[in-house]
Amino acid sequence: MVKGDGAVLVHSDGGSYKPLNWMSAPCTLTVSAPVEEEAAEGIIEIWTVKAAKTNDCLVIRLSEVYLDHNEELGIDPGLIKDGVEAHLQELLAEQVTQILGEGWTLIRREYPTAIGPVDLLVRDAQGLPVAIEVKRRGGIDGVEQLTRYLELMSRDPLLEGLRGIFAAQEISKQARTLATDRGIESLILDYDAMRGMDDADSRLF
Repeated sequence: MVKGDGAVLVHSDGGSYKPLNWMSAPCTLTVSAPVEEEAAEGIIEIWTVKAAKTNDCLVIRLSEVYLDHNEELGIDPGLIKDGVEAHLQELLAEQVTQILGEGWTLIRREYPTAIGPVDLLVRDAQGLPVAIEVKRRGGIDGVEQLTRYLELMSRDPLLEGLRGIFAAQEISKQARTLATDRGIESLILDYDAMRGMDDADSRLF
């Protein structure tokens, strides 16, 4: 197999997933005719694959071609990371009532502070302000970050009674313990359910 990026892979007849040998891109492929002795052994073509940054070289000798097929896959769209913090923040902002409860309302996304914006500022059912920091994987650093936001924001008399929620798809045990010690609530976000791809209420477990 010769890939679009120049990589060459040699697979077994059994169709195994992992190639028997390969040369990763960047590399160059040169096709040449066999010498007389190789031709006498039934070799019809020689592929020489050389790595661009090292002296590695892969030599492939072909004795028979059963099928030569080219599959156009189109333009490479690039790697698109799904479920990043921006996606989670946007979905949570849209579903404040569904996730946090009746009476909860969104005040603003990216609420500014002197050290950067907190992801969400909302009001709970009692009308008290709540700052929410959203992460894909919640660690101690995220809790420390939210703590700094809360310290600054609590100086604003308009945000009297402010508290925090640390929201993530996964939250480490250490981060959860630290959040509890700081008076911060932890919230696990179900990304698939939030984007309508999974109904959490219909699952058996």
